[in-house]
Amino acid sequence: MNFHKSYTVNEATSRMERYCIYQERCHKEVRQKLKEMEMVPSDIDQIISNLIQEDFLNETRFAQTFVKGKFNQKKWGIYRIKRELSFRNISDYNIELALKEVSKTDYISTFHDLAEKRFVQLSNEKDLQKKRKKLTDYLLYRGWESNLVYEKVRDLIK
Repeated sequence: MNFHKSYTVNEATSRMERYCIYQERCHKEVRQKLKEMEMVPSDIDQIISNLIQEDFLNETRFAQTFVKGKFNQKKWGIYRIKRELSFRNISDYNIELALKEVSKTDYISTFHDLAEKRFVQLSNEKDLQKKRKKLTDYLLYRGWESNLVYEKVRDLIK
């Protein structure tokens, strides 16, 4: 037999408030969590509405926090960040707003630092073609623009 705790709307709301306080969440994550708690769709909508009204859930704030974190910690480029936010159903408006938080200077500087650090890590690769491919794939996977990537790879590997 399958025994699941059932939650009242108030219990589920307080759980979701704690869930949102712990770290910024997007609507999709909260909706998924409520589905896992086996809440009915009408209750899910009501709870999400309450969380938005009480400012526990704010997609603009989520997008800004996400962008700062992924850019500063994981060194992701614009394409990877946009793709991940779109996957979480964040609006294009909020994505663009959040991306404005990263200065062009920091963006370019982080890209060059990341590329050069990876280039040094690949120093024992003697085959220049393989080295180019590894560096290119690494930077593209992280979501950096291909024009930046190809130009940088040309500069570093001659």
